[in-house]
Amino acid sequence: MRVLVVEDEDKMRAALQRGLRAAGYAVDGVTDGEAGLARAVAGDYDALVLDIVLPGMDGFDVCRALRRAEVWTPVLLLTALGDVEDRITGLDAGADDYLTKPFAFEELLSRLRALIRRGRPPRPTALSCGPLTLDPATRVVTWAGATIDLSSREFALLEYLMHHAGEVVQRATIRRHVWGAQADEESSNIIDAYVKNLRDKIDRRFDVDVIETVRGVGYRLRHQTAE
Repeated sequence: MRVLVVEDEDKMRAALQRGLRAAGYAVDGVTDGEAGLARAVAGDYDALVLDIVLPGMDGFDVCRALRRAEVWTPVLLLTALGDVEDRITGLDAGADDYLTKPFAFEELLSRLRALIRRGRPPRPTALSCGPLTLDPATRVVTWAGATIDLSSREFALLEYLMHHAGEVVQRATIRRHVWGAQADEESSNIIDAYVKNLRDKIDRRFDVDVIETVRGVGYRLRHQTAE
């Protein structure tokens, strides 16, 4: 198994490479994000061990760039940043797991083994439905590159519909997943209002028919082709 270590601290990088080689891995090491991205895109690695704080391009940006390039190699983030928000940012950027420094090397090996067993199925960080894209990490929605400004609830509704693009989603299911289990039947009118808002901002703005009403059931997000 071949692993790429991206770590700018010389002692840490050397220790990781030494330990991984002793565990039977073939290991390459680089010292900055740009070099790590280039090696990960060009090389056939089974996993990446990626520090977050790097000169130039940081680990978050490396992850995002890899996933945009459709490189699905499992990524284990190493971070001295223990805040929950930093961990969330890393996972939303496309990382598969993280380990907070200092860590036990045996735990790193265990997490690497788990990631490698899981393999590298496509895990895009942004959702797409034709020209419509939604990025949960940056909360940016675009149609053929044009930005669409949405409220938090509009974003949540569109995100759920995009997760089920092409499927008919029942109103009760939308209510439960977007408004919560405590939402009552009267919130059906609220769903209609928010769907209207989405149609104003997407369908009418771009002269398309993306959000379809299935009478008596719910809604369906339809694929469109950009003109």
